[in-house]
Amino acid sequence: MGSPLLRLTQQGWGDQLHNVYAGLVLAAGPDTEPVTTAEAKNYCRVDTGITEDDTLIGVLVTAARQLVELYTGRSLVTQTWELALDNFPAGSSVELPRGPVQSVTSIKTYDDEDNESTFASGNYLVDTSLGRVSLNHDAVWPTDLRSTASVLITYVAGYGDAASDVPAALRQAILMLVGHWYENREAVVTGTIAAEVPFTVAALLGHYKRVRL
Repeated sequence: MGSPLLRLTQQGWGDQLHNVYAGLVLAAGPDTEPVTTAEAKNYCRVDTGITEDDTLIGVLVTAARQLVELYTGRSLVTQTWELALDNFPAGSSVELPRGPVQSVTSIKTYDDEDNESTFASGNYLVDTSLGRVSLNHDAVWPTDLRSTASVLITYVAGYGDAASDVPAALRQAILMLVGHWYENREAVVTGTIAAEVPFTVAALLGHYKRVRL
């Protein structure tokens, strides 16, 4: 049957985007993790003076953060994303995945000759509360674009630059995953760890999963 977290993660793959989607690329990852190695060691009850497993615990922290981000559809610490679209959607808004969105760096378009243009920021509003870009009154999306990957939106997402900006529940979920994986390293090696993710982690993350309205 598998873990509730694993099943829900798989179900969540298709519900993050409403756009004419071409691709999503992490352009710049976070400068820090939401949980430090020292915090994870303390949670795992590893003596802070013992450094033998520091590298392993650091890797587990990163893996746990990535899983939390995948499941919730959110970015935790500040990072930059590039969303490529084959065209603008029919409506007046473009949804930006992996929020919360902080700002939009640029919207670039490409014509049939692969010439690049920048869509002026005065033409759109960045709605950080809903994680989307919406046309201003009387503005229209550019036309006469190439048929594939004709739009590239670069934006900054995350709760903030510091680990303390990330909600406590998400940081706790990371610690719980690290603790579970650290205690079950044989399962990690054999590839069965995914079926053993604690239900309590899924319960914590469920409140933060982005849903389509």
